[in-house]
Amino acid sequence: MKKLSLRQQKALTGYLFSLPFIIGFIFFFLAPFIQALIFSLHRLVIVRGGYELVFTKWENYRYALTVDTKFVPTFVETFLRMLLDVPAIILFSFFAAILLNHKFRGRLLARSIFFLPVILGSGVVLALEQTDYMRTMMEQSANAFGSFMSGPALTNFLMQLKIPYQLMTYVINVVDRVPEIIRASGIQILIFLAGLQSISGSLYEAAKVEGASGWQSFWLITLPIMSPIILANVVYSIIDSFLAANNELVVYIRSTAFGGAGFGIGTAMGVMYFGAVAVVLAVVVAIMSRFVFYQE
Repeated sequence: MKKLSLRQQKALTGYLFSLPFIIGFIFFFLAPFIQALIFSLHRLVIVRGGYELVFTKWENYRYALTVDTKFVPTFVETFLRMLLDVPAIILFSFFAAILLNHKFRGRLLARSIFFLPVILGSGVVLALEQTDYMRTMMEQSANAFGSFMSGPALTNFLMQLKIPYQLMTYVINVVDRVPEIIRASGIQILIFLAGLQSISGSLYEAAKVEGASGWQSFWLITLPIMSPIILANVVYSIIDSFLAANNELVVYIRSTAFGGAGFGIGTAMGVMYFGAVAVVLAVVVAIMSRFVFYQE
């Protein structure tokens, strides 16, 4: 039997690691996805004993893009919000993980507090938040926090720094949504913490002996080694942003399929949304992979 080279062994390890996900895709996702494609090309008609499919070619897609007045604006708004949220989530979670990685009193409690929003965003609590009462309270809290942190004082401060107008607008928008940014950063903080704790302390000791400052160690050691983790968190954050339960486009597609223009049109919207998300992920991974450093 021919012995595998080191490169082939690494490739085989990667395939074996991905095998459960590939099997899961084939058995649990592929068939529903093909069925969704079929539904998107038909009009579903409820009849006695079930339903019938009437082939309409691309009519459902045409209706969603040219007739429906809410799908395209909501689609664009969802992507713009993703572009706003993901960089803020990555920056906040990365530097929060760096702070939480240091040894100090109450570190375990601080880590629990940062992960608490993930617990509160699941199960029964999430269902309660989706009711009118809880949603109103959350929105009022977020608006109150945003009014406290932003407003004329923050704008004047940023103008005195003479930063570009586009950057100033981005900072103000992020500050207005700080509670949501913190809430969406729990998983990312844990992943970054795991990556930071895997970095050998001898690298920092050698850099210190060579006279490197803490800032230089961050740029020359921490950031390159953490670049694969950053890429993984970016991908996770994009998917989490696009598939969040409070995502307006997801809610609109669901309401269209089950209570609006029809199941076929709602399915066509879902297929287009899936394709757009796949394209965004492919572009992001292709661009960021050029800057990722993999330590041998």
